[in-house]
Amino acid sequence: MFHQIQHKLHKFVQRGLDNHLRIAVTGLSRSGKTAFITSFVDQLLHIQGRGDNAHVNLFSPARNGRILSVKRVEQHDLTIPRFEYDKNRACFEAEPPSWCPSTRGISEIRLAIRYQRQNSLLRHLKETSTLYIDIFDYPGEWLLDLPLLSQSFKEWSLAQQSAHKGVRAELAQAWLGDVAKLDLTAKADENLLAALSERYTDYLLQCKAEGMQYIQPGRFVLPHTERGAPVYQFFPLLNLDESEWQRLENSGAQSLFHQLKKRYTHYQQKIVKPFYEDYFSQFDRQVILADCLTPLNHSQQAFLEMKIGLQQLFKHFHYGNRSLFSRLFSSNIDKLLFVASKGDHITSDQLPNLESLMRQLVQEGGRHAEFDGIETAYQAISAIRATEPVIATENGQSFKALQGVRLSDGQKVVLYPGSVPNRLPEANYWQTHHFEFDAFAPQKIDFEQPIPHLRMDAALQFLLADALD
Repeated sequence: MFHQIQHKLHKFVQRGLDNHLRIAVTGLSRSGKTAFITSFVDQLLHIQGRGDNAHVNLFSPARNGRILSVKRVEQHDLTIPRFEYDKNRACFEAEPPSWCPSTRGISEIRLAIRYQRQNSLLRHLKETSTLYIDIFDYPGEWLLDLPLLSQSFKEWSLAQQSAHKGVRAELAQAWLGDVAKLDLTAKADENLLAALSERYTDYLLQCKAEGMQYIQPGRFVLPHTERGAPVYQFFPLLNLDESEWQRLENSGAQSLFHQLKKRYTHYQQKIVKPFYEDYFSQFDRQVILADCLTPLNHSQQAFLEMKIGLQQLFKHFHYGNRSLFSRLFSSNIDKLLFVASKGDHITSDQLPNLESLMRQLVQEGGRHAEFDGIETAYQAISAIRATEPVIATENGQSFKALQGVRLSDGQKVVLYPGSVPNRLPEANYWQTHHFEFDAFAPQKIDFEQPIPHLRMDAALQFLLADALD
């Protein structure tokens, strides 16, 4: 108990002095969260006090020499797994280099930045200060479960039904055929529920493989040791009219319907809600990442699902300016950064289009945040640069292109990936445009050299510069 009080008091003092930031790095599956945090930490750790910091030239506290040192320190909550920065960097130093493993669970890393104060009144009391940064990483699939907190089992089923079209409808035929044979008013059979839930999970995994990103429940498509627990064995009911819902509600407490409803509620209250209360509601600044390019390779449906998923991500965050009172008692997000990842997979002239597309994808939610007085930004970046810009020539014409090692076959290639739409494309866009937003292997990184990036320093500037005044 004493240690808990001591920890809360320490946090209270830090937040009162505004020298503690909790940054959430969130995003949809395979958007590059782990790469972003690895590069974020790496760029900071390579800052030299009053030295050559050309690798973060857009980050003014480093450029002006006000950052004196940066180091990793022990996190306060020792129950959270440590973010594996060293292992991730080692992947890029290896021969051949490889991408670091994707996020499988929550992790945290803490940095301490010692800096020289500039504008704060506190500089008269103390010339230098330390900013502590806690950075959190967790699977994007967890994020997509947050809407379940405000949905009943019926409401969730109806929401899934509205998304049930196109490729999804084709993939779900076998599973829905089995569900159609059920007597939902009969006494629940544990083995039957387990088997049908497994088929529903297989359906979700197929959707994910086809580029669909609005997957619920998100944890169903992640590997975990608790897969056999009943709380993970339920599925939505589709294509029921109002009278059928009423009939099922009047069925016995041990009916298959009520068991599905019970397990959904348990998942909602025991899996999703604690994650929200323990972590989500405690962040100060938020980064939302999205790979806007890969869905363009798939289909319009995959692209639209990404839009739905993105707009869901920030609905359950607390937004508001960081007054002294809010810093001490009610952590609120005051800066929101939307990142379009894989900016090195397109030519430099397409970066403004990628940023514009990201803005359009989240326009509704982004506009809502701006109305609440939140400072928002949209940036196209590459946390870990895998390609180099080159000038290619074909039929006597020169054009911008990219050079890199293609991930699928390890071949060094030069290609022009195509143009990026600067607004949400119409349905016929996929019939008239061809994309080659290929995946590339990472470049080998020399020992003790910062990770090569594209505009990560702009992200640092937005997220940290004001806290280092």
